[in-house]
Amino acid sequence: MSEPAVRVALVEDDDDLRASLSQALRLADFTVDAFAAAAPALAALDADYPGVVVTDLRMPSVSGLELFATLAQRDPSLPVILMTGHGDVATAVDALKRGAWDFLTKPFDPERLTASVARAAQTRALALENRRLRLAAEADAGDGLLGESAAIRRLRTMIPALADADIDLLIEGETGTGKEMLARLIHQAGKRRRKRFVAIGCAALPEALVDGELFASVGAGSVTTADGGTLFLDDIDRAPQRLQDRLAALVETRTVPGRGRDPVPVDLRIIATAREAGQRGDQAIDPALLYRLAAVRLRLPPLRERREDIPLLFAHLLARAAARLRAPLPMLSDAARAHLLGHDWPGNVRELAHFADRLVLGLDPLADGAPSLASAATLPERLDAFERAAIVEALGATDGEVGAAIQRLGIPRKTFYYKVQRLGIDLPALRRRRAG
Repeated sequence: MSEPAVRVALVEDDDDLRASLSQALRLADFTVDAFAAAAPALAALDADYPGVVVTDLRMPSVSGLELFATLAQRDPSLPVILMTGHGDVATAVDALKRGAWDFLTKPFDPERLTASVARAAQTRALALENRRLRLAAEADAGDGLLGESAAIRRLRTMIPALADADIDLLIEGETGTGKEMLARLIHQAGKRRRKRFVAIGCAALPEALVDGELFASVGAGSVTTADGGTLFLDDIDRAPQRLQDRLAALVETRTVPGRGRDPVPVDLRIIATAREAGQRGDQAIDPALLYRLAAVRLRLPPLRERREDIPLLFAHLLARAAARLRAPLPMLSDAARAHLLGHDWPGNVRELAHFADRLVLGLDPLADGAPSLASAATLPERLDAFERAAIVEALGATDGEVGAAIQRLGIPRKTFYYKVQRLGIDLPALRRRRAG
């Protein structure tokens, strides 16, 4: 499969020059959409044009400057390169200040044009990918459980079935994986959503509250406030033994001690969370509680096990951070993408959300356009980082299957292996990490 060509919309009213520039661009492996005037170009180019616009500045009827202004209204991220005569340099510089990508003063070497187009095309590809991810995140935002990995798809399909089933659940996973969010989704999807979702943090609950309030038959701090709804027990594996004993009795009898001799029944569904067995140790949850509680055990995998979900999830978190902080949505740079896919994210979704906050606030050197990023990496280094991230992402999305990754990337097999070797990508290590 050949590498897909970048599209270039060339707008030039001089027939000979248009033919010459078209040939130079095609020889550089670009696909050219040639227009003799601005009007037909405007009719053909929309906000999703997958390429770069190159236009002459002086043209009859609609000038190149007017063409740029109209395209900028449709899509400010569409790169427009202006071709100008010496007398129009000041106008072109003003257009640069208003967002034009570049300008070339005639006559110019065709290699200058192709180099400028190549740089603009890289930025355009990033902008369109960011847009695709944001739209996908918005489309899936109602689910609350973003991702297309097999584990996340399976959990999403289980939510409707579990929502109205009156059985208790144990959700296991590392810190920051979104266990409480999954519990709330299950609660909100079922008949119990009309009643309360009462959350109790078991790790830091004082013993006085266990005996005095939590299992009282009345009171704002009692489990009875979840009657008809869901009782969410967070960090059950960190609960003191006294609390675990009382919870085991609650799970078994669905009652709390009354003021008289008779216990008080309580109708509730219990969803608990815990660290994974390997993290918490065998004795963290008393068997008397564990086997009563865990009618169904769900596992939320850490981000390092579902790397293919990271771009989509991050796009959602970035948009949410920008809205919350009332700040513009930053461009996700190639360096940021490389970090997203190369970092292990031990804090999982919570750490990813903090990274999004920093990017939105301009406090992270990986933010596109940040001075520290420009000083830290040259353009070739940034391009290498982007290519490496794209290859790692493709391998992650295909479970390390090289043939499928090559097809996903749309490059020849020889090019793939050349880039893997040049960029220092350890294929066996990636396969081992996927397998583990």
